[in-house]
Amino acid sequence: MSDPTNVLALTNTTPKSCVDVNCNCDTMWSLAQQFSSVRLCTSIGERRGKLVRNYAVRARRIAATYARFYLEIEEGGNVKHRGRYYWMALGAFASKTVACTFDAWQVKRMTHVDGTVWEGLGKGNFWLFCDISGWHWYRNMYPGSFGQCLHKRNSKTFISAVQKQLKQLPWNAEALPVIKFFAPTSYIESGFKKVQAFENAAPKDRANIQFSHLMDIANHEQKIILQPLIYEDKSFARRIQLQRYLSLITPTVELVFSHTCTLKEGELKSIAPDDTELEDFSSRMSWITIAAQKFHNLMRDKKNYMEGELIAMAGWKDMPDTLTTMEHIKKTTDGLGKRFNDAVSKIRN
Repeated sequence: MSDPTNVLALTNTTPKSCVDVNCNCDTMWSLAQQFSSVRLCTSIGERRGKLVRNYAVRARRIAATYARFYLEIEEGGNVKHRGRYYWMALGAFASKTVACTFDAWQVKRMTHVDGTVWEGLGKGNFWLFCDISGWHWYRNMYPGSFGQCLHKRNSKTFISAVQKQLKQLPWNAEALPVIKFFAPTSYIESGFKKVQAFENAAPKDRANIQFSHLMDIANHEQKIILQPLIYEDKSFARRIQLQRYLSLITPTVELVFSHTCTLKEGELKSIAPDDTELEDFSSRMSWITIAAQKFHNLMRDKKNYMEGELIAMAGWKDMPDTLTTMEHIKKTTDGLGKRFNDAVSKIRN
């Protein structure tokens, strides 16, 4: 069987002549996976890449990609539709939070004894990205055929070259069956119907559509991807419970609406209620809903600030694997001035 991404064409003397290529759904979803893989790799030669090893750098590249989708600066983006990929904005802050967790001294110290939480967070963030970025990339690049192929995403039917690449990605053997090989869900279908609704809606109606879309995608990521992939892992869940009991030596569970890891301003973050049990889907989703509402309010009342933070995170797209996190943040956010420098100083201290 031939590879549908390669086409044999005869040369001719007609300038700018073209050859039609018909790509089926399997090919299109293979291309979507290629986008996700390339974003988390550094180039080591023509058409060759090496997966970023630093988990915090991976998480920041993921945050950058989410921010870029929201800001409509990924390929295929359309600035007049900014806001349609609303979850992506919240997802950028969430993946940045994962990066900050990897940077936290408490987590690093615990990892020397037991790496279960470290590996679990890395696995969850990585495969959630492969899942969620694929849907958005396809919808962004080829909206005309997205609906036709939405129900046909299945990593087992990707073209052979991409299937071989998938087998080289971390945790692939355990992750892909758990997340049903990227199968669509009712949450995805509903969430992307609301993307279409946002594009066609009057400005006054868009905020309600955005929040409904956000919660559809949030339910997909939390219930369909992260819950079975990491939180139902008994070893991971036990370590999360232990960290909760040892709260004095673990980082505060909070979502900070900034490109930095910490802020004093309580209005710009959502702290998990004391009774939140992260390993329990209902308990975790209760806090996420509260955080989502706070995010929604900030996107209404402090939109310039929030989008400024997303622009800062968008600059992490190619964060080098060898450069320290703080050095790269400084280089890509110098325009933020004194507030950024003060935040960096607080984090280092």
